[in-house]
Amino acid sequence: MTVIELIEHSAAQLTAAGVAYGHGTANAFDEAAWLVLWRLGLPLDTLDDVADNAVSADDTARVATLLQSRIATRKPAAYLTQEAWLQGVPFYVDERAIVPRSFIAELLMDGGFDYWLREETRSVLDLCTGNGSLAVLAAMVFPDVTVVGADLSPDALAVARINVDKHGLQSRITLIESDGLAQVPGRFDLILCNPPYVNSASMAALPAEYQAEPALALDGGSDGMDFIRMLLQGAAEKLSDHGVLVLEIGNERENFETAFPALEVVWLETSAGEDQVLLVERAALEAV
Repeated sequence: MTVIELIEHSAAQLTAAGVAYGHGTANAFDEAAWLVLWRLGLPLDTLDDVADNAVSADDTARVATLLQSRIATRKPAAYLTQEAWLQGVPFYVDERAIVPRSFIAELLMDGGFDYWLREETRSVLDLCTGNGSLAVLAAMVFPDVTVVGADLSPDALAVARINVDKHGLQSRITLIESDGLAQVPGRFDLILCNPPYVNSASMAALPAEYQAEPALALDGGSDGMDFIRMLLQGAAEKLSDHGVLVLEIGNERENFETAFPALEVVWLETSAGEDQVLLVERAALEAV
């Protein structure tokens, strides 16, 4: 059996099993390619080069074991490989933290909110940092800034520490435990936040793969806005005079606009459209 045949066979098994995607891949073929290439010790971007390579019986069996684990446990592939990629950057991840997949990462790498930043932007807060991926990307994109990564979960912060160390950013990223903004010191030119925002009805309907993640990182209460209400009440005082907040809300735009009808925001364009991530300036926060 060749690599491509093994991937196609694995994809068929994933499809038949009805697994759910969304933690780095969007379909059975891509998920199978990830698992097969990882199990064979091949770089994930080498499929074209190795597609026709023969796979030994032992390696085929090892792939089959991994695939059965994916199907039986319904854990996201990232938890099985303990690796997730965001904008081409590898991150360690395990069950202590949500699998990173924020659209804010796209905006960071593409300059999607640079227009609102100033030359003197020097301090960034990644609130609800999880495994630290947005904090790391922010430090990479803005080499002159210092970053604070804050999270309520000590377990998630332990994973974030692995990633900060992995990318050699210990001198520029500080990790702190904080309930929202409560324990965060200072003011920031830019606050990034991918908070828990899934509403209760959606939480109850989540596939098993999402239920394998920490509920603390997903559950936003009845309308998905519980954490966001608390955040917006205190965000202005944590922003510098010209600071901005970039906030991801997923599919909750309707609930957001119902909860905050008077708040002036800018919706930012991502690969998923213009209703997933918003930007709000300090002045707008102070006006409501």
